[in-house]
Amino acid sequence: MTSDPVFVWTWLPGDGAPVVAGRIDRLPTGPVVFTYGRSYLERDGAIALYEPELPLVDGPARAANGDGVPLCVADSGPDAWGRRVINYRAGIDSSVDLDDLSYLVASGGGIGALAFTASSSDPPSGSDNAATLDELSQASLLVEQGAPLPDTLAKALLHGTSVGGARPKALLSDGDRHLIAKFSSGSDDFPFVQSEFVAMTLAAHAGLDVAAVEYREVMGRHALLVDRFDRVHGSRRRMVSALTMLGLDAFLSGRYATYFDLADVIRHRFDNPDATLRELFSRIVFNVLCSNTDDHGKNHAAFWDGRTLTLTPGYDISPQRRSGETARQAMAYAPIAPGTDGNDSRVADVIAAASIYHLDRSEAGSIVDAQVTTMRERWDEVCDQARLGSVDRARLWGRQFCNPAAFYRS
Repeated sequence: MTSDPVFVWTWLPGDGAPVVAGRIDRLPTGPVVFTYGRSYLERDGAIALYEPELPLVDGPARAANGDGVPLCVADSGPDAWGRRVINYRAGIDSSVDLDDLSYLVASGGGIGALAFTASSSDPPSGSDNAATLDELSQASLLVEQGAPLPDTLAKALLHGTSVGGARPKALLSDGDRHLIAKFSSGSDDFPFVQSEFVAMTLAAHAGLDVAAVEYREVMGRHALLVDRFDRVHGSRRRMVSALTMLGLDAFLSGRYATYFDLADVIRHRFDNPDATLRELFSRIVFNVLCSNTDDHGKNHAAFWDGRTLTLTPGYDISPQRRSGETARQAMAYAPIAPGTDGNDSRVADVIAAASIYHLDRSEAGSIVDAQVTTMRERWDEVCDQARLGSVDRARLWGRQFCNPAAFYRS
């Protein structure tokens, strides 16, 4: 095995300090393996990082889908923005890809209940950085511009590299609150941050279980603060993405993720499957109605307690640019059928698939009607909160939100 292992730490349910769960090594022949530590296997209350991928057994194990980093571990690693920050701090061009294990160690972890270090005697920090929102906003802007970044701010921004996605963001604490801060980009020609605030807030008003959000203006930039639901009473909750639940890799096979396959996992492995399926169906409908076509498998997740799964609050409900009427969801909500390919952004087609989610057409239609009513009735109020001007409101309504094509029939 390689001489540079990555040690995987975890917070067990209710514990305030992490313990070493095991290590990741790259074999001389190339594959990556994970091995639980003997002390962890013997620990009272130890739970598998995720089953069936990494069951709580002795000996090396590989990822569910091949030779890379186990999917349930990669869920806590950095995506596009995080890798960009890591490269920036190392003085490496953003177009260069480092080894996956290097990215894990450099990120340290942060989302969910996993963290990574290069030493089993060097525990990860259990707290978020102390940088202010202004400082984090300035740091992310400097990274975008390729300008020099003070070391203290570089460290603060590095702390948030495990947050997924490609847009500028960081982790911070505000008293007892643990937050993800998302910032507008200097190259934005679309109100991404404000429209995400509008979508998330309207979703909450419509009765969906979503993360709490707050809109701020920071140093002339828009910022969205998202409450972290993976932190509870000083401990952390383990999370796995829909891709991991489906055994799919984000970069290689993520495009094959579907809502109907996720629904099958929910029926067999989740607590309260009927209520969860209704919530999932409601999120699909809302994504269609607000043009969130970025609803891929990394943007859905569940808590894992070592026995069962529970859907996390919704997050990353972000309307996307839409120049015309035709749109498609990233994940299909139904198998291919005559007249539809299973992911057209049309509520009539979603309603036709209602039985997959243990709903009849009447229940499904009521969910659609209630969401449309909420969007119409709360639109101005929520846009006021986002400080959206009349031009952007007109730009979003009827194009992103309640686009007429969403109500066409096949």
